[in-house]
Amino acid sequence: MMSSKFSKLSRRQMIQLAAAGIAAPTTLALTGCSTTGRKGAGEVVVIGGGFGGAAAAKYLKRYNPELNVTLIEPQKEYITCPGSNWVIGGFHEMKQITHNYNASRRNGVNVVHEFVDSVDPAKQTIKLASGKTLSYDRLVMSPGIDFKWDVHEGVDSNTEKHLPHAYKAGDQTLLLRDQLQSMKQGGTFAMVAPPNPFRCPPGPYERVGTVAHYLKQNNPTAKILILDQKNAFSKQGLFQEGWRNHYGQMIEWVASQDGGKVHSLDVKNKTINADYGKVKADVINYIPPQKAGKLAFATGLTNESGYCPVNQQTFESTIHKNIHVIGDACIAGPMPKSGHSATSQARTCAANIVLAMAGREPISAKNVNTCYSLVTPDYAISVAAIYDFQDGKIVSVEGAGGVSPMGATPDVRKMEAIYTQGWYNSIADEVWG
Repeated sequence: MMSSKFSKLSRRQMIQLAAAGIAAPTTLALTGCSTTGRKGAGEVVVIGGGFGGAAAAKYLKRYNPELNVTLIEPQKEYITCPGSNWVIGGFHEMKQITHNYNASRRNGVNVVHEFVDSVDPAKQTIKLASGKTLSYDRLVMSPGIDFKWDVHEGVDSNTEKHLPHAYKAGDQTLLLRDQLQSMKQGGTFAMVAPPNPFRCPPGPYERVGTVAHYLKQNNPTAKILILDQKNAFSKQGLFQEGWRNHYGQMIEWVASQDGGKVHSLDVKNKTINADYGKVKADVINYIPPQKAGKLAFATGLTNESGYCPVNQQTFESTIHKNIHVIGDACIAGPMPKSGHSATSQARTCAANIVLAMAGREPISAKNVNTCYSLVTPDYAISVAAIYDFQDGKIVSVEGAGGVSPMGATPDVRKMEAIYTQGWYNSIADEVWG
């Protein structure tokens, strides 16, 4: 048996779970036995300090302040992918999308800035690059994405130094921005958009809009070519309406079936070989096909899809017990791989860990996702969805959420642009505040 301080959930904690959007049943008892067999408050380790990991650490402490929660994140500052397209487009600064972990520490989380060398699911231990070993009762992993460098001939992991993907924000963001700003007048910006599934489905197309915004002001005779590895994309009609309204014929999108399929790249000569033909570009934004982060593979959490199967009620791995996977790396039904999805999953996951460690049954929660995209700094479109847990899986709630209307007035689009910044500030404060 565990000590009572570990095995009980107070009424205040249950109210917190409900207030956070976790649908805790009113009949849930407040006492019970722990399932860990360890003494003390219980050790939960979170790996990854992005939207999913930082939020999970915060909510674990909020739902049960007596848990010992450790957040492992090698970087002392986290630069978000949401907002990075605005930096590339030249109307935001990097500091506006950069966050630290001071609030995590104030919230009682032990923050460790080190790389993880390995995870041993059998021993429930984590080895850090420094050689130190941590033990856990429960582990939350939010390892993000990695790239498949073996799909297109001529590219490897060094390609990003020359043809930036900018799909991990930071140095890549600045490299692509600088290449854009150095483009010759009348030049070509070519994007290779990835196949599904990948991080932030509207991300490449928002980027096209922000790049076009920069070019319209500074290089108005330049062209943008999108060679897409799929035949449709998120919010397609809304994006294309916005592109036409603001950028005329500057942007050409080519579906995979219409010539967009890429076969190889000549990195040195900035040339793409596709069904479309041979494309010589001044800047190539090559966004590779994606998979779960390296640590997920090293820990044996992935399946043949390249992502991590989980119990979609609790986000516990279906491969390794007591390890939960959230965010871009997990398979979460129709939920997109986005910062908002990761944050929502973090709340659900944290609540069910607290319940499990108190010996209680898991609960089902309604997860949410919202995605705003800027076409110009004053023109935005959005999509929102609500997800339920039914018959063992996450499903979309029919009739909930929705997308921006086609043909909306400039005032409506401008208001959505204001909402976009408000959404970013709100979720950043939730995760890192």
